[in-house]
Amino acid sequence: MRNKMDNQSGKERMDKAAKIKLNKLEHLFDQEWEIIPAGGLTGEAFFAKHEEQRLFLKRNSSPFLAALSAEGIVPKLVWTKRLESGDVITAQHWLNGRELSPDEMVDRRVTKLLKKIHTSKPLLTMLERLEKRPVQPEKLLLEVQDGIDLNLLQHPTIQKAIEFLQKKVKFIRYDDYAVCHGDVNHNNWLLSEGNRLYLIDWDRPLIGDPAIDLGMLLYCYIPGNDWEEWLRLYGMELTTHLQLRMKWYVVMQTILSIQWHKDKSRFHEMNRWLTFLHNIL
Repeated sequence: MRNKMDNQSGKERMDKAAKIKLNKLEHLFDQEWEIIPAGGLTGEAFFAKHEEQRLFLKRNSSPFLAALSAEGIVPKLVWTKRLESGDVITAQHWLNGRELSPDEMVDRRVTKLLKKIHTSKPLLTMLERLEKRPVQPEKLLLEVQDGIDLNLLQHPTIQKAIEFLQKKVKFIRYDDYAVCHGDVNHNNWLLSEGNRLYLIDWDRPLIGDPAIDLGMLLYCYIPGNDWEEWLRLYGMELTTHLQLRMKWYVVMQTILSIQWHKDKSRFHEMNRWLTFLHNIL
């Protein structure tokens, strides 16, 4: 595990990188604007404040952000500027609000907003224009197998999970593709002071089976006895095929999460997801 000095040096490097990026942003505003890093792992996001005006700035967001804003999925996009360096800066309304708690994920507004995303033709068209192609389970399986290190491959739960993915991959074909968020964790749901719900953090949108989002949401937040009713409100029947697809994608995403936490030396979280995976299987 990384020691305290390693963690501190990593934080200093991130703070330094954020300051460099901050200096490049400041010429977008006059000196009366206050611009501060918004945190996060990439250092690409900032808050800008001047009197009653507040903006959330991000460097090199996907053009997909404009479509999300038009659909009311994310806070309103105010403007987009291209810098001389070639970087693109987007500004959105900075809303006072909070993320949902795990218990609040049963809220019907979550169901309705996810349904809106999955059935949106404008969002799907925009991703297709950006040359996104539907993700195929066979390709995802190869990525999982190639991305797991040898130590994890020796873990019995990981072995059982990969065996499950290999055995079932040919049975989960589903061609009614939708725009998927890919990380519907409660931290990415923003409830504004005006009681408006948004789904944020669209850095890696994809086209694929809606079960990619549905599985993680149901497995992590909705009691099993309530799945049928939740999906009825969403507009889908809980068939055995959907159950298999959701389980397959949850197992796949959980393996990737376990590897990610291991790479970051976040062993407590790694073990928590290993337990989650064991219980699913």
